[in-house]
Parts: sequence; C-alpha cells; structure tokens
Amino acid sequence: MPRPSDPARLVRPRPVPVLLAAAEQHLRIGVPEDLTDAVTRSHLDDGRCVGWYGPRTPGWRVAIDAERADAPVPPALARRFGVSDFWARWTRAECCCKLADVPVAAWWRRHGLSTPADGSALWRTLRVADLVVTVGVAPAPGVVPAQQTGRVWARLGVRGTL
Repeated sequence: MPRPSDPARLVRPRPVPVLLAAAEQHLRIGVPEDLTDAVTRSHLDDGRCVGWYGPRTPGWRVAIDAERADAPVPPALARRFGVSDFWARWTRAECCCKLADVPVAAWWRRHGLSTPADGSALWRTLRVADLVVTVGVAPAPGVVPAQQTGRVWARLGVRGTL
C-alpha cells in the first residue's frame, strides 16, 4: 500500500451523486452565443444549445448531450438500434463517448447504445422542456473513484456504475 505522501498514490475524490440528482438546477437552454460561459454544452439541430452550469468538481469530468424529444429517429439508426426510448439511450451513449474520449462509431461497434455495466461513468437522463438531456460524470484520468453501493445511487435517481 502506498504511503499517504507517495506522489504516485491515486486520489479518491468524493462522488457526485447529489450534483446529478439536482441536474435540472444546473442546465440552461438558449442560443450558443448566450451560453459561452457554460462548463460544457450540447448543440441541438434547431439552433439551440444546452449548457451545464454546475460547479466544477475536482477529480471529475462532466459531459452533457441533449436532443429534441419529439425529433424523428433517423431510419438507419431506427433499424440498427430500435426506436424504443431511443433519444434517452442516444444521449447516454453520447455522454459516455465524450467522457471516454471515444468516437461514437467505435462506441456503437462495442456497446451499441447501451452503457457498460463495468464503466466508471455515472449519468442521469431527464426531460427538460421539450428535450431529453443526459448529464454524465466520470473520474478524471488517473483518479480511482471511492466505492459506493448501488442503493445510494438508485435512491438519488442516478444510473450507471462507479
């Protein structure tokens, strides 16, 4: 076991389930020009933008993805992944791609639109106005998350694994 002062020791940041549980409070919808100060953003096909204004959390990265809930599913994607709960699954997969720094096409080959049970990302998918939005967080590179039980996450409405 490394000594506490060992510089090679990995930091174990405090998990952020409460931040995800309050995600609605940290999201803004507008035009891109008005959301330039967001921590991260997702651009919609109708010109709007969703920005994340939650506090920066040391040791964690955040990603968001948003889509119009009533947008038609592209036929090729519908054939490949089905239409049931499509935009929720899509935004979750997009967040995982962003957090893992993996191209979406590579993600599809390995996971489809699912989120891996053995991943370190935590996420929450919600409806905001006419949108489906997923907010995802993952430990920053080189950080090992502290262990938590699934009951804590489920009680706060957070999905994924830690």
